[in-house]
Amino acid sequence: MTTAQLVGWLATFVGAVVGFPQLWRLVRTRNVEGLSLVAWQWILVMNVVWFAHGVRIDQPPQLVVNSIGACATVPILVLLSRAVGRRLWQVVLPSLVAAAVIIAIDHFLGSAAFGLAAIVPGIGSTVGQTIELVRAPHVRGLSALFMVLAFVNQALWTTWAFLIGDPGSVITAVTMSLLTGANLVWYGARRLGLRAFFSPTETSIARLD
Repeated sequence: MTTAQLVGWLATFVGAVVGFPQLWRLVRTRNVEGLSLVAWQWILVMNVVWFAHGVRIDQPPQLVVNSIGACATVPILVLLSRAVGRRLWQVVLPSLVAAAVIIAIDHFLGSAAFGLAAIVPGIGSTVGQTIELVRAPHVRGLSALFMVLAFVNQALWTTWAFLIGDPGSVITAVTMSLLTGANLVWYGARRLGLRAFFSPTETSIARLD
């Protein structure tokens, strides 16, 4: 097994389980304070497009991680859609449309163009969560382990991307490592007492009860 394969499969393991601590916390506490619906909609886009890209470049780690990852993403979207009072198809359809566009870019314009396009859901998911970290009165609904694993996962994929020399993967992984790292720092600051900024007077989503 090469170094690239070893790192790829390690990233696969971390990526496959990264969403499950958040799913478990959501199911256990029914508390969605600090969670971003928009972020998880974009995460579904990433699950779909990176699975398709893995098929295209024949990389089993990407197939495995995004298949298992979707098993956490979809239930979280189901629970969040209930919390905001939307039907599931209204939440999922925009993600599938966005994924179809990015997959078409990968097919017709190549890996580098795909990498640039795939930054959009990556940034969307991370910035969506950033906004909640900044604005939410509380972040008790977020799983600390999820936040840590999200950063570790992107750091591993960045290493893997450089090792295999795929430009699309490098562009996206580096960007996501920086963004998830910033979110982890901000989450830590909130848990240590940093107040919310631009917080709404009432939290529209707090619990699933």
